[in-house]
Amino acid sequence: MPHINPSDPELARILSAASIIAMVGASANPERASNGIMRQLQRAGYRVIPVNPRETEVLGERAYASLSDVPERVDIVDVFRRAEDTPPIAAEAARIGAKVLWLQSGIANDEAAAHAEAAGLAVVMDACIGATHARLRLPAADR
Repeated sequence: MPHINPSDPELARILSAASIIAMVGASANPERASNGIMRQLQRAGYRVIPVNPRETEVLGERAYASLSDVPERVDIVDVFRRAEDTPPIAAEAARIGAKVLWLQSGIANDEAAAHAEAAGLAVVMDACIGATHARLRLPAADR
C-alpha cells in the first residue's frame, strides 16, 4: 500500500505541536536549500538542531554528528538526504523517540516510511516543511 501524507489539518496539528526539529543534512552554506529552510523555521519559532557530521555549527546552533547525539527531545526529524540514505535515518528517528519523520521535497522512500510508521511516527514524504508551514499560514510561535 503506497504511503499517503497526512491531511492539511493533520499537518497543521503536527507543525503546531512541535517545538524542536532536528534537520538531518543541515548545511552552513547559505546557498543550500537546508540553510534557507532552517532559517525560515527558526523565524517561525522552532528550535532547529542541525545534524551533519561535517558541520560544527549552523545558523547559531551546534551541529551534531547523528540524531543519537542530540541531547534534547526531538519532535520532528526533517531530512535533507538522498532517498536511499533514509531507512537508517528513520530507524534512528524511531530510536530517539521522535514523533514525525519528514522527508523534504524530492525525497521519498517506502522502506523508511514503513519503518517509521511501524514505530508510531507520522511520516511526510516529498514535501518541503517550510513551504508547508507557509502554505498552511501557521503563525510564528514562541515555542
